[in-house]
Amino acid sequence: MPSTKIDPRALQAWRTSGIISSLVYLLIVCGIVYIVQRFHWPLAIVYIALILGIGLSCFEIAVVPTLRWNRWRYDVHEHEIDLQHGLFVQKRTLIPMARIQHVDTKQGPILRKYGLATVTFSTAAGSHEIPALSEHTADRLRQQIALLTRLSEDDV
Repeated sequence: MPSTKIDPRALQAWRTSGIISSLVYLLIVCGIVYIVQRFHWPLAIVYIALILGIGLSCFEIAVVPTLRWNRWRYDVHEHEIDLQHGLFVQKRTLIPMARIQHVDTKQGPILRKYGLATVTFSTAAGSHEIPALSEHTADRLRQQIALLTRLSEDDV
């Protein structure tokens, strides 16, 4: 089982992302209010949309970040990367170093605000990532994976 957790600042970044999603829900509820008033539909539709919007917002801001952070684990070994993640269903993935073709870091505006970055690595089967690491850890991990990938290629 992987044991390394991601940076605790991920909670703040994911909550900020949840707040942005909540603003989108608010716009949708406002649109529903307009449509209900315009076409004289039952007011119950507004209440249902409002309850759903508030519920989803609370879930995305309070519950999802904590669950994601508690369940995200990774380890980088000499021959493989071990990932474990998932909100309700735990997913565990082992990626052999010999299969990795490309490794990179990415950082959007929210992650940048909290000094975080995501390490992404690609194989022929698809792309994987380790989210919300400190910038220093992400750079160090990217270099470590790149080095181990070159060593794996030399062994083949």
